[in-house]
Amino acid sequence: DLCTGGGCIAIALAHQFTHAQVDALDISEDALEVATMNIAEHGLADRVYPVQSDVYSGVMGQQYDLIVSNPPYVDAEDMSDLPQEFLHEPALALAAGHDGLDIVETILQQAPEHLTPHGWLFVEVGNSSVHMQTRFPGLAVQWIDFEQGGQGVFAVDRQTLVDYWQQQ
Repeated sequence: DLCTGGGCIAIALAHQFTHAQVDALDISEDALEVATMNIAEHGLADRVYPVQSDVYSGVMGQQYDLIVSNPPYVDAEDMSDLPQEFLHEPALALAAGHDGLDIVETILQQAPEHLTPHGWLFVEVGNSSVHMQTRFPGLAVQWIDFEQGGQGVFAVDRQTLVDYWQQQ
């Protein structure tokens, strides 16, 4: 779980995949403190491991069957007009460049070396989904449809990423 924040997704994955080991990565020590408390609260300290990491830097050489991320993805325009309730969040957890995809680009570029041969990457990009085709022309991602609504989450397999980056 890249950019784990408080660890909610890592915890949900550990509950869903009961035999999995889950790494919960975040650059923020404060976020990892909260994640550690939440992981302990759910009794998952033996399977969910908080790791301080700038994207993949803390797990060099590791490969995963599944990588998920809800990274910062707020673009510059939206950052200047955030609703009041978002202003309590650190900018580090929200802002991601002009189009909101700076961190997503790093995630996509480095994912092939961290995914197993049949591994998948799932990433939430929210409203920045409108910028995906411009930033990554020709990248064939699968947009996820949610029964209860919501948008801006895509999935892509390792081989698609390998092929895409070889063509760039």
